[in-house]
Amino acid sequence: MTRSTRTALRLATTATLAAAAASLLTGCATAVSLDPADAANDPDCAYVSVALPPTVADQPKRDTDAQGTGAWGSPASILLRCGVDVPEPTTLECTTVNGVDWIIDDSDAPNYRFTTYGRDPAIEVIVDSDVVHGSTALVDLEPAVSNVPTEPFTACVGAEDLEIPDTTD
Repeated sequence: MTRSTRTALRLATTATLAAAAASLLTGCATAVSLDPADAANDPDCAYVSVALPPTVADQPKRDTDAQGTGAWGSPASILLRCGVDVPEPTTLECTTVNGVDWIIDDSDAPNYRFTTYGRDPAIEVIVDSDVVHGSTALVDLEPAVSNVPTEPFTACVGAEDLEIPDTTD
């Protein structure tokens, strides 16, 4: 092998290795960094994680760096964490989407926080409403979220559901 052939071979090898390294670094950079919830290691969260859809509200799924999490969109416009604290009864709006009850927290609008109600472990979904509609995301996530069983006697209720005694007698 001549000297010029060895030099060309070294340059080609170096270029190939550099391209491979850049590809690996780029692949690592696409992961969305999230903090796992306290109960992210709950077995029901594992069932949720494996059932997460490849797209939500037409947003592609992204890799995440934490157990029991999911993210969609670039930049991420939908974030999911399984194993968050189970919410207590609240005065926040509660709605049912495809059989799943969700508490809606709009205090950080346009980022809306939806937390399952009546399921343990609870699941939190944060949606950037400037990019996607929250109900669309919740509909798409319902098959995965339904892997967490409902707790008995817990569901969204409104004032019309309460039995208020008549004290006028």
